[in-house]
Amino acid sequence: MKFELKHGLPFVEMLFTHRGIKRIVPNILIDTGSATTLLSAEIALEIGLEPELTDLIRTMRGVGGAEYVYEKKIDRLKLENVSIRNYTIQIGDMDYGLDINGILGTDFLLETRAVLDMVKMELTLSPN
Repeated sequence: MKFELKHGLPFVEMLFTHRGIKRIVPNILIDTGSATTLLSAEIALEIGLEPELTDLIRTMRGVGGAEYVYEKKIDRLKLENVSIRNYTIQIGDMDYGLDINGILGTDFLLETRAVLDMVKMELTLSPN
């Protein structure tokens, strides 16, 4: 699949499905420097991924500082022809100064055996 460069960074759109609610989410950053996949809290609430007392709270650290996130299992993530069910993602504010709705992290990239071709601007995934 083709990805789009915005602000010099690679972005895709993904389908998030939870409890029967489906949402195609644009502006998902492909980030090999992020260990985990992250969704903005605003979109998470729209598809029923509300915080609960039993959720694990984590601290994400990056160049911009630290952020608290909560972990949830989502029913399904789909990117192009690859779909993963019951996948753990992190949810946070994502106030980074850019229009980013989520981060496609190394966890998902490894799970899908992703190949990122920056010359062709293509992301190739292989289902397990």
